[in-house]
Amino acid sequence: MIKKPFIAPSVLSCDFTKMGEQIRQVEGVGCSFFHIDVMDGIFVPNISIGQPVVKSLRKFTRSVLDTHLMITEPERYIDSFADAGADILTIHIESTANPAAVLKKIKDRGVIPAVSIKPKTDPALLQPLLPLCGMILVMTVEPGFGGQRMISEALDNLREVRKMVDASGYKIDIEVDGGIDTETIGLAVAAGADIIVAGSAVFGKSDPAAAYLELDKAIGDYTSI
Repeated sequence: MIKKPFIAPSVLSCDFTKMGEQIRQVEGVGCSFFHIDVMDGIFVPNISIGQPVVKSLRKFTRSVLDTHLMITEPERYIDSFADAGADILTIHIESTANPAAVLKKIKDRGVIPAVSIKPKTDPALLQPLLPLCGMILVMTVEPGFGGQRMISEALDNLREVRKMVDASGYKIDIEVDGGIDTETIGLAVAAGADIIVAGSAVFGKSDPAAAYLELDKAIGDYTSI
């Protein structure tokens, strides 16, 4: 269980011609956890990257590769993403008819199983999945595109998930993704996030390392109050 909130930069916002260089920049200031958004153009209205990028990153870095499958019927691709080197595989509860079976399959592959909910999904649906999860991802934007503004009402979901996990006694990390910047990161921490995904607020800046440190300082400033 992660005790201190920390940042997981999303490589979706990288300049893909400089991805390795930008990852090295933020690793150089202490980052060791990267979020990879996989989109199929069906479950979400966008297409991004897949197994070849995960495989290439696995060869390039020892940092945690937190792979977010925003795809329909993710059970079709668990083996290939596990083989590519993902450390965490997150599926959406809305994307498959049997999320419990998919989470079990992920765990059987030796990968940390995680589940995500969209802003309009009832967090109560997660309750029966808690014994199967190593992480829960709460979306605070509608998934599909980076650079969106946080839906503040979705923080209520985060608070509910935090209460649910704490009451359960299970060791489950809670991740938040969507609209994170220096103005909203404190809200995410206050609502109970352990891991904060930030894309454009890190890799969308001219100096990703400096942007990462600025966000990290914002967490420290908040948690020290």
